[in-house]
Amino acid sequence: MTHERDNKKVRERLREGEAQIVAGTPWLWSREEFANSVDVLVVDEAGQMSLGNVLAISRAAKSVVLLGDPQQLDQPQKGVHPSGAEVSALAHLLNGRATIEPEQGLFLAESWRLPPDICAFTSEVFYDERLKTRSENEQQRLNTYGALDGTGLRFFPVKHTGNTSDSSEEVEVIARLIDELLTRGTTWTNKKGETVPLEIKDILVIAPYNAQVALLAKRLPKARIGTVDKFQGQQAPIVFYSMATSTPEDAPRGMEFLYSGNRLNVATSRAQCVTVLVANPALFDVQCKTPRQMELANSFCRYLEMASTVAM
Repeated sequence: MTHERDNKKVRERLREGEAQIVAGTPWLWSREEFANSVDVLVVDEAGQMSLGNVLAISRAAKSVVLLGDPQQLDQPQKGVHPSGAEVSALAHLLNGRATIEPEQGLFLAESWRLPPDICAFTSEVFYDERLKTRSENEQQRLNTYGALDGTGLRFFPVKHTGNTSDSSEEVEVIARLIDELLTRGTTWTNKKGETVPLEIKDILVIAPYNAQVALLAKRLPKARIGTVDKFQGQQAPIVFYSMATSTPEDAPRGMEFLYSGNRLNVATSRAQCVTVLVANPALFDVQCKTPRQMELANSFCRYLEMASTVAM
């Protein structure tokens, strides 16, 4: 594999047949000299690329393949745009549907990561119940004592008041749970049926806000901690998702961010065995005033219905 910094050299290598596959950003493929330069252009993470960008690069190829998941994180937004301009190319194609129709494209219906119980939630809430788990995933499980043993969704209620973007109460709960897991000789079994000790690297701790990430990182300096954006595409046997905010009214960026179904989907579907949602129960007592708010709250309420509640 060769890395080129000169666009002219890339175009020359394509024209002369020296390169069969070229990877580049929209800034490369949208250039005038790259028009009709390749047969097929594959747009990776098309759920995060705007329709405008895809149209700009489409003239580089005879056909375009959109590859991605619009039910996960949207493209980063900066500035103010006309309504609809922020929607990704895949979202335009789906036109409000959760999954693609057979005549439009191929839906990859197998999860290579999720155990059956987490997959059931993910499939029902985000993928029209079309997502199924692969049979070997049934071997995955967390082997420990108490409520975190096995697989599936867990809810750990932590009461607090006045918290907006960070919660020391939730940090302490997560720290205790992780300490118990690591000191009890916890193991986990992978899809091959191999059982190995659970280590700190096998745990993801996710939060919606950087302020909560900073508190968690200070308390758990060796843990894998970050926002949802950091961990898209990654996985671990157990995932903790710390909501931090005390009530819907305390959410500094409003319900649209805190209750985002895309963010909930990414956070909860990183787990190979167990997902633990750590949150104030008041977040589920939502006084919805619009259909959109009802839609946002619905995913979290369904999580609560399908999860087992954990008490310390």
